[in-house]
Amino acid sequence: MRTWRISLATAGVLLGLYGVFRLLTNVGFVELLILAAWLIAAVVIHDGLLSPAVLTVGWFLARRVPPRARRYLQGLLIVGGLLTVIAIPLMLRRDSQPASKAMLQQNYGGNLRILLALAAALSLLLYAIRVARRTDEGPSTVG
Repeated sequence: MRTWRISLATAGVLLGLYGVFRLLTNVGFVELLILAAWLIAAVVIHDGLLSPAVLTVGWFLARRVPPRARRYLQGLLIVGGLLTVIAIPLMLRRDSQPASKAMLQQNYGGNLRILLALAAALSLLLYAIRVARRTDEGPSTVG
């Protein structure tokens, strides 16, 4: 097991070093500065905005939503957040390319709404199944 971990770690470090080498040899200085600024902004946005928002929502859910329902709502929020994060850049770039590149011509806002509705319906269905199973088993003191 230890050999396997060392092998994976070595492969990861070598691939990382290869990536740094390729960046330094194939990308111009200005592009590297833009990349560095983007990476710093990503850390600031994540640690300064997203993490506190997730913690606040989790704190609120822990106090307002019963434990039995909380896991389904949390799952829905995670899936919804991921779908939204994927869709936002595509929505912002819509119509920025010629019509021959049909990928950016789709209605991402409408598609996002459909996917969020499907995720909500699935979450609600799974919760209803859990409630029905719990009801079949009889009363329980655990949420």
